[in-house]
Amino acid sequence: MAIQSNSAAPRRSLTDRFLHVVEVGGNALPHPATLFALLTLSVIVASAVAVWLDVSAAHPATGESIRAVNLLSREGLHRLLTGLVPNFTGFAPLGAVLVSLIGIGVAEHSGLIGTALRRLVFAAPKWALTPVVVFAGVMSNMASEIGYVLLIPLAGLMFKGAGRHPIMGMAAAFAGVSGGFSANLLLGSIDPLLSGLSQEAARLVDPSYTVSAAANWYFMMVSTVLVVAVATWVTERVVAPRFATPPANADGGDTIAPPDESERRGLRWALYATLALSVLIAALVLPANGLLRNTDTGGVLDSPFLKGIVGIIFAYGVVSGIAYGLGARTLRSDADVIRGMGASMAALGPYIALVFFMAQFVACFQWTNLGLIFAVKLAGIMQAIELPAIPLFIGLVAITAVANLFLGSASAKWALMAPIFVPMFMLLGYAPEMVQAGYRIGDSVTNIISPMMSYFALIIAFFQKYEPKAGLGTLVSTMLPYSIALAIAWSVLFAVWIALGLPVGPGAPLTYPN
Repeated sequence: MAIQSNSAAPRRSLTDRFLHVVEVGGNALPHPATLFALLTLSVIVASAVAVWLDVSAAHPATGESIRAVNLLSREGLHRLLTGLVPNFTGFAPLGAVLVSLIGIGVAEHSGLIGTALRRLVFAAPKWALTPVVVFAGVMSNMASEIGYVLLIPLAGLMFKGAGRHPIMGMAAAFAGVSGGFSANLLLGSIDPLLSGLSQEAARLVDPSYTVSAAANWYFMMVSTVLVVAVATWVTERVVAPRFATPPANADGGDTIAPPDESERRGLRWALYATLALSVLIAALVLPANGLLRNTDTGGVLDSPFLKGIVGIIFAYGVVSGIAYGLGARTLRSDADVIRGMGASMAALGPYIALVFFMAQFVACFQWTNLGLIFAVKLAGIMQAIELPAIPLFIGLVAITAVANLFLGSASAKWALMAPIFVPMFMLLGYAPEMVQAGYRIGDSVTNIISPMMSYFALIIAFFQKYEPKAGLGTLVSTMLPYSIALAIAWSVLFAVWIALGLPVGPGAPLTYPN
């Protein structure tokens, strides 16, 4: 006779079961580079099957028949072999990301970005500490991982010093850094990365289409205000009651001091250099005959200024970083500057390997015509359903938010999604820049609850300094209100933006003339 245990296993909550599915599903996926290698092979095989089945579609704009191309044929194999290197070196996001990060690397290596964040947070009055921490988190996104490794523990120390629970500060900073990942007042490395992928996808429909790195600038500037307001409200109204009493015996770890005199001098020099560069650029853009305006039309939207925005990001990073380094004595020679540039490149090794496989996948998807055929079929279904713009784009946000739980890399997800969704929405009459803006919302709002996010384990470790029993459930339950509130508020903002017909960036309308 079987012996029954007197103690039944406790029932797991809905949140626990949800987290278990996310962990299992995310862990089951291979490395993103391996995933793209497998997808590339799948596309090659699918192209042969599609040709055998005579898969085709009629282009809605031209009526031209679009047929699948077999990459397992003699000509296809030749194209795969000879295109391997050009696919990689000609991949639009690669050069833009490398150039912008070289400039930002100087500013980071000199200490400018870290000192500026510390100055901002330490200068905040007690009543403004929460919004300043969130704002600093949002702005830190232009400089890779510094928000995670510096700002989040710093926010914990600042809240502890203000007599509040450190986890409140870290939650607010995490919400800004990761939940507001796509918002910013300035352009960063993520902008040329995503715009390059959007451009590659858009050219499935329109081979001459160009997506600027500033494509979502207007929307992301307004989104910055939204993220700060929403995350501040959640921190004070939802998170604060849970952490009302600061821990009695918390180990705050290493202390972080405010900027010293040399660092403050460096900040002043960086400010002067940044203002001087801004005046110079304004002098080249604002006059009717400015050197950075379009030579033929005299316009700004189609000018070298916007087309070369990556170079502008590079210039600001180098000029402000060198000025800070000279003022703070952190840069002694030109060799230090080059080391800063090299340090940012060294950190990109895994990304460059990933880009190689992403580039092959995108190229094969273009060559086979499978992406365009699928987009045409999907667009036909959407037209038959006759969904208005707002539900369509809210659906895109939701799909992206769910996918983000299982595949954390913003570039990897967009490389998968862009070849389908960008052409599909273009065929429905919506611009790639608008599609990219919707993607960025969904990609941001679930970062803070996804165990697949690369810094998730680090944030748990930060929490455990003040709450030793904190674990995955603690972090997710703390951050889930931010995720829900940001998803709702950001989607509402996007819906209002669509309803008003506002451009999401310079020269970036909402519609595409199909």
